[in-house]
This record gives sequence, structure tokens and C-alpha cells, in this order.
Amino acid sequence: MSERKERKPLIVIAGPTASGKSDMAVEVARRIGGEVVSADSMQVYRNMDIGSAKITLEEMMGVPHHMIDVADPTEAFDVVRYAEMARECISGIYRRGHVPILCGGTGFYIQAVTRDIDFTETGAKPEIRQRLETLATEEGNEALHARLASVDPAAAAEIHPNNLKRVVRALEFYEETGMRISDHNEAEKLRPSPYDLAFYVMTDDREKLYERIDRRVDFMMAAGLLDEVAFLKAMGLTRDMVSMQGLGYKEMLDAMDGTTTYEEAVRILKRDSRHYAKRQITWFKREKEAIWVDRSAFGGDGGAMLAFILKDIEERLGIVAGEPQHPFA
Repeated sequence: MSERKERKPLIVIAGPTASGKSDMAVEVARRIGGEVVSADSMQVYRNMDIGSAKITLEEMMGVPHHMIDVADPTEAFDVVRYAEMARECISGIYRRGHVPILCGGTGFYIQAVTRDIDFTETGAKPEIRQRLETLATEEGNEALHARLASVDPAAAAEIHPNNLKRVVRALEFYEETGMRISDHNEAEKLRPSPYDLAFYVMTDDREKLYERIDRRVDFMMAAGLLDEVAFLKAMGLTRDMVSMQGLGYKEMLDAMDGTTTYEEAVRILKRDSRHYAKRQITWFKREKEAIWVDRSAFGGDGGAMLAFILKDIEERLGIVAGEPQHPFA
């Protein structure tokens, strides 16, 4: 038996925010007997539904979804915990004779699973982390980010200054090992996957994608994002918590605290969401196995896109739409 046949199938449907990946994952799952494993760093949190664009029960259309609502927003959920839990979900899907579909836009979470990255601590020293966090408190996130840019420009370009946890981790890694975390991550990307992968990235013409992002933000506001953030604030959540660093939440906190106007907060949210989508696209371009499914190339025809993906899955993995699958022992 070939090495490929010994590996179990894993379908990845990734892409930037508002690219339609969640809907596509559901449609693929319905046709091949799949279950979806979310790869979204915000959808893991309970009570954070509108700002994370969390898929609804109706939108799931009966397809089982995993790694959604698995943590309280007061918890500092991270990629280590995500990878461990996601792998357990995937193992269960195999036992049920279904096909796992990893779907989301958090590239680091996807990579952690598809490359089976070992997150064993590098002899982490708590005093290093504490010192860096203290520096951020005293000098600000931008100052700490500038420090990262001086030792690891590639990492600094990928990590937003407000993502304090990742900035601290990158600096901590450098101090502990003498190695830039960007070099480490590039090396990890070369690891062979333990899965037989079919990796798709949903995308679209940049301007059309940005228009959908703006419409999504308008929908979130109409759906009650401000009320959702007010509820979370009443629960005791604060802007220094990892969950509240997510897009939509920190902007609404600023509006509620009076540091900016409501209109300006919405404008910033749209702008930063577009910037985030650009960073997501940059990340996925480094995935050598990824097949790009450009909506504009299909004339916006979702059915044609689905047919393309299903045909490719059949050719790559031997999984035929409409045929029952068998347990992957």
C-alpha cells in the first residue's frame, strides 16, 4: 500500500473573511458525508456570536460542526489547546465513517493540524514572559511590536501590534532559542502532513471581497454587535483579555468607552477587517498544496465552484459525492 493510501483524508476549505468558505464547507459536507471542524480563533468562544460571524444552526443545514463554543471568553484559548482538541474531533469523525473538513481563516490553527506541529515548550522561562508583558503595560503594544520588528521583521509583518500574546510569544521564542520564530514557522511548513490533504482556498476579486466585508460589518451592526459587546462587558470581560482582542470587539469597546465615536468605530472595523483579509491571503499563498478557488474565475457561480471542488476531491482522494463512506480505521 502506498504512503498516500495509508494516510487518512482531510479536506481543508480556507480563505479570508467573507469569502464564502463556511457555506462551501457545508455544501461539500452534505454531498460527501462530511463533518466540519472550525478553524477560527474567535468562534471557539461562547457568547461571541455576531462579531465572530459564527455559523448558525440553520446555516449548518444538519451538518455536524466541531470546535465552536468550546471555551469561555474569559479563557486564554491558544493554538496548543486548539490543535489537541481538533485532532480529537477529527479522530471521532473517522470512527463514524465520515470525512473531516477543516474550515476557517485562522492560518496558524490550520497549519497546526495539517502539519501536526509539535508545540512542546522550548524550556519556557516564566520570567521572560512576565518581563515582556510588563514592558507592554509600561511602554505600550506598539513599542513591544517595534522591538519584535528589530529582531524578526517577518514575524512583525504578520502579527498585528494589538495581538499582544503572539508578539510576546515571538519575542520569548527568540530570547529562549536565539532563533527567529518566522524561520521556525517556515521550517514547520515543510513538515510532511500526516493526512492525505485536499486543500482549497476560497477567494475573489479584491474589490468584490472588500465590498462583502463592508456589507458583513453593516449586517453585524444591524444584528446587534454593540449589544453583544455590552453583554460581554457586563460579564466582566475587559479589553486586555485575548478574546476581546478580536475584530469587532475592541472597536465596539472603544465606542462604548467614549474614546471614539460609533461611526468612527464602524469605519475602523471595516478598514481593519480588510487589512486582516489581506494578511490571511498572504498567509495562504505560502501553502504550497493549496488550490485557489477564485469566485471571479467562475463568474460568481457557486454551483460551478462546488462542482470543481467535488471533482477535485474525487480525483485526489477517491471520495465520490453521493456514495457512502466507510470507517477510516
